[in-house]
Amino acid sequence: MNKLKLDQLMLANVNSRKGLNSETFEYTSLFLSSVTPDPHNARFLPAKFMEDDHARQFTSRWLTKNQLVEMYDANDHVLIGKNCIVNCFAYGTAQWKKANQTLESVLELAENISVAEVIQVPTVYPLEDGQYQILTGHRRFFAMVYSNGYDSSAQFKVYDAKPLLSKVKQFQENASRDDLPQYGKLQAFLSAMQELESLSQARLKVGEKKLTVKEMAANLGISMGSFDNYNVLTRYKCVIQAYEQGLVTLPFINVKKVVKQVENDYYSEFDKTLLTVTDKAEINKRIHAKLTGQKLTTKPKTKAFRVKPIQHVETIKMLLTHNITELVDEVDWQAVDWGNRKAVTDTLAKVIEVLDNKSKDTDN
Repeated sequence: MNKLKLDQLMLANVNSRKGLNSETFEYTSLFLSSVTPDPHNARFLPAKFMEDDHARQFTSRWLTKNQLVEMYDANDHVLIGKNCIVNCFAYGTAQWKKANQTLESVLELAENISVAEVIQVPTVYPLEDGQYQILTGHRRFFAMVYSNGYDSSAQFKVYDAKPLLSKVKQFQENASRDDLPQYGKLQAFLSAMQELESLSQARLKVGEKKLTVKEMAANLGISMGSFDNYNVLTRYKCVIQAYEQGLVTLPFINVKKVVKQVENDYYSEFDKTLLTVTDKAEINKRIHAKLTGQKLTTKPKTKAFRVKPIQHVETIKMLLTHNITELVDEVDWQAVDWGNRKAVTDTLAKVIEVLDNKSKDTDN
């Protein structure tokens, strides 16, 4: 959903005074073949689903992997069918390894489903083409396909329409799962925050107060401390990219300390109170270097000259309107070492002192 449409829906909801979680739903049985994953969910796995006959033929070795890949156009996807999972990413690549990690948890879930019912069924909502899209429970859905087959049916929690705060609901589930990769949690947080920011703006437009940080944390189902962790870690793209690429596996709290340290050092180094876009880009580079162990090449810092406080307006006038080398005889201009910063600074201080004294005499 684009931002403009989201803002319009939020404003309509606030105007109507409906509750944010007032969506109606029912528990009903659906064919698994009528359900599709959400490609924007942190739990999303690029998957395609095999018909039960094809899965049986593959496990019986009547079909080869290459034949399946060609039938389903499954390059850079995972094929899932009854008692059958085929990782079709290029062997050994980051995507292949990432898919394998997710599939391990799917197989573990499938083993549980084979001996017991699903306690918390996946939630879905209807699409315009008669299909249903998963809101929460992606891994459970994959495990159900593996255990029972793509042509089977199962119980789902079915909303009448897509919930207004769908990304917030997804984050609530994802944040509580230890097995979700850290990158997925950060992405889920950003998506959920976009909805909450849109809600805040809608409230302002009708004369209400914005959501407070405490209210946002409560909506997300996390503590204030966790909210601050997520907020700091998502300020800079390099942090999310480092987790995505597997360059960083440290706990959130450790990486948060790195981000805060780099920020504080930058504030002190350049005497900043507010950060511009350029400042944030530079901090992003420094954090990336810190997280990846790269040596950051920085331009040598040029120390600014310090000018002695000037006491009289007449002094400034003389500085700006006269040839100082002719006006100030107290300085041996031929002896000044212009390559020596201290010598230049001392000369400047001497000039201002002489001119200030002359200005004082003139005033008197």
